[in-house]
Amino acid sequence: MLGHMKAMAATFALILGLTAATPGVADDFPVTVSHAFGDTVIPARPVRVATVAWANHEVPLALGIVPVGFARANFGDDDGDGLLPWVAERLEELGADVPPLFDEGDGIDFEAVAATQPDIILAAYSGLTESDYATLSRIAPVIAYRDGPWSTGWRDMIRLSAAGLGMTAEGEDLIARIETQITDVTAQYPEIAGKTAMFVTHLDVRDLSVIRFYSANDTRVEFLQDLGLGSPQSVLDATIPGRYSAEMSAENIDAFADVDIIVTYGGTALFDKLRENPLTSRMKTVANAAIVLLGNDPVGTAANPTPLSIPWVLDDYAALLADAARKAE
Repeated sequence: MLGHMKAMAATFALILGLTAATPGVADDFPVTVSHAFGDTVIPARPVRVATVAWANHEVPLALGIVPVGFARANFGDDDGDGLLPWVAERLEELGADVPPLFDEGDGIDFEAVAATQPDIILAAYSGLTESDYATLSRIAPVIAYRDGPWSTGWRDMIRLSAAGLGMTAEGEDLIARIETQITDVTAQYPEIAGKTAMFVTHLDVRDLSVIRFYSANDTRVEFLQDLGLGSPQSVLDATIPGRYSAEMSAENIDAFADVDIIVTYGGTALFDKLRENPLTSRMKTVANAAIVLLGNDPVGTAANPTPLSIPWVLDDYAALLADAARKAE
């Protein structure tokens, strides 16, 4: 599996490299980008690009720009070097050293960000508070999310960041190439089409009394839709504007009768508990074993889609979903 993903990533990295070498018409500066905290004006083309929070560094990397600093990976980092494999591979493709990695275990490290002396700070996919935004804005112009924390899809992550970099056309080209690859891969798995999927958050095997899941606003759910899966009405009904997650008492488990596939984090021990539990065992998804179990590894991490992770994981993730879809029939 890993070798296959690396081959895919290498192919896509080549495409990215060609794009970076032949940029389109440059945007004129100053550029203004609107987001949840107002309008950010970038007076001149940024040279030193810093990013905070999850995966925002992947946009400049995909467009051929090496950030002067970005957040250390804290999930799915198999070798503990702070880099996810598709990021390490892209840095190698660009012939770049690893820049300073910000430790965000206790929140944004403002001093470390400031030390990189950035011209712009990208945070389109993040949980920035208004206070965070104000503090970062004293360092450099900041691109924040448009709608709400942790709810920026991969397309808007690219569009917002590319706009701030003055690379709007290149951003649209990148989106188009990823969409084409998604279409090509999902065409190989027709059994996925027409099925519904629910992405359950990390379940506690010691307490299955509450089922917590990602709402229709979450990027993981949007990625499932990209791959041809629908959101069950039960998930749509529980979705609150501006919220990326929801929950329901397991006593109301029958509300999930419209779920064909469950995607969640965990192993066989979790699945065994779901089958043993008198409430969760009533779900047809559990009875059919139509469940995709993800781990704290690159595949599990890439289920939350980002510009560089999608090509890395796409074929393998689609294959896992297709296997679950066949069990749901």
